[in-house]
Amino acid sequence: MKNPKVIYILIGIFCVVALVAGIYAQFFVDEADKNNIIIPNLNHTDEPEVTQKTQEELKAQLTSLFTNSFYSNNYDFKNIQKYDARYDIVYTAHHIEKIEENYEIKIDLPVINIVGDMPTEFNNITQTVFADKATEILNGQNTVKTLYNVSYAGFINGDILSLVIQSTLKEGNNPQRVIVQTYNYNLVTGQKIDAAEMIAKKNIVQSEAQNKIKEVVKKAGEEAQTLVQSGYSVYNRDLSNKMYQIENITTYFLGPNEQLYIIFAYGNNNFTSEMDIIWYE
Repeated sequence: MKNPKVIYILIGIFCVVALVAGIYAQFFVDEADKNNIIIPNLNHTDEPEVTQKTQEELKAQLTSLFTNSFYSNNYDFKNIQKYDARYDIVYTAHHIEKIEENYEIKIDLPVINIVGDMPTEFNNITQTVFADKATEILNGQNTVKTLYNVSYAGFINGDILSLVIQSTLKEGNNPQRVIVQTYNYNLVTGQKIDAAEMIAKKNIVQSEAQNKIKEVVKKAGEEAQTLVQSGYSVYNRDLSNKMYQIENITTYFLGPNEQLYIIFAYGNNNFTSEMDIIWYE
C-alpha cells in the first residue's frame, strides 16, 4: 500500500488545481464569452475555418463537374412540354469518339429538350459554337492535327435550369483554347435568367459582387505579368473592359447545391485556355 501521506498530498494538489480552474473560469471565461473571444481549450468551437479557394482549386473544381450528366434534383416535370417525351429535359444528343491520323475527337453534345423559343435559341448556339466545329473536323476540313473535346453538366436548383458546356480545342501549333458556354433558364416563366438576377437570387449585393470580380481579375492580371517577366506568354487582362461589368457578363451558372460560378473564359474569343472564376458557395 502506498504511503497515506503521499496520497493526502496528491489529493490536496488536485483540489488546489480544481479551485484555481474554477476561479479562472468564473472571472475570465464568462467575460471572454461576452466579447466573443476564443480562449484555446476553454470555450472551444467546432466551427470550421472559412478558407478562400485559389483559382487553381476553382478550375479543378469546375473541370470535375463535366461528367456529361444532368442532375434534376427530383424536379417535377409534369408541366414541362418536351420535344421528345422519351428523354429527359437535358440529354446527350450526340456522342462521338474517334481517332484518325489528322484528328482526335471526343464529344458529348447536349440538347435542351424543352419546347419554347429560349431553349431553341440555346440549342442553336450550341450547334454554332460546338457542333459545327465537330462537323468541320470530321469532314477533314482541318489541315493540321486537331484535338477536340466537348463535355457538359446540367443542374436544376429551385426552378432554374443551368447547363454548362466546355470544349478544349488544340489545332496544330496554336495554343489550346478552352471554350465555356452556359445557359440559365427559368422553368416556370420560360425566360432566360441574366447574371444580375442570378446574383440577386443568391442574396449577394451587386456592388459587392462587382468588387469581388475586380479583385479576382486584378490579382490574376498581376500574377500573369509576373509570368510575362519570366518569359511566358499569357492573356493580358484589361480591367477597363466592359466585359467585367455585371450587366455584360454572359458565362455563369448555378452548380451543385446552388453554388454560383461566374466565368471569364478568355478562350471563347482567343487562342488561350486561361480563365478567371468567381465562385459563391
